Amino acid sequence: MALNFPNPSRSYDNAGHFVRFWGYDRALEISFFLEEGALSKVHPDTADNEAGFLNAFDVHRDQICEVASKIYSRGRKASYTLTSADF
Repeated sequence: MALNFPNPSRSYDNAGHFVRFWGYDRALEISFFLEEGALSKVHPDTADNEAGFLNAFDVHRDQICEVASKIYSRGRKASYTLTSADF
């Protein structure tokens, strides 16, 4: 079964410097953490604040979810951190 992203929720963690979002493999919820550096690589004009990071995530959601799915397919874990090297 493919990983799905039906939940549009995402949140920014200022302490961890990442955007958190969730994917689903059937009934399993999988947490993803997208580092600020990865967002800046995908969206170079990202404003360096919560609103800027969330906006960049929203603009590139499809691409980010595609990368998350590829990483998930390599080995299933409860959570994943996506870095700039993944993009």
